[in-house]
Amino acid sequence: MERFIGGSPLSVLVRLIFISLLVGAAMAFLGLSPRGLFEAASRFIRSITGLGFGAIREVGDWLIAGALVVVPLWLLMRLFAARK
Repeated sequence: MERFIGGSPLSVLVRLIFISLLVGAAMAFLGLSPRGLFEAASRFIRSITGLGFGAIREVGDWLIAGALVVVPLWLLMRLFAARK
């Protein structure tokens, strides 16, 4: 468990509390609140979803166009590297 969380549970908890206190103080100094951050994030997500499926389709087109160039080049590089 210590390897997973990065140290003993008590020391990790103390570090997290200290960092949370510093971040909270910085947010208060900047006039930010958790509610304001949450509302900004939800507005951002709503604006992204408001773009609709046209934006998703356009990104898919970019992906396919890029793959038409990248995949053959990658395949050629792998084939020539295997010959060495």
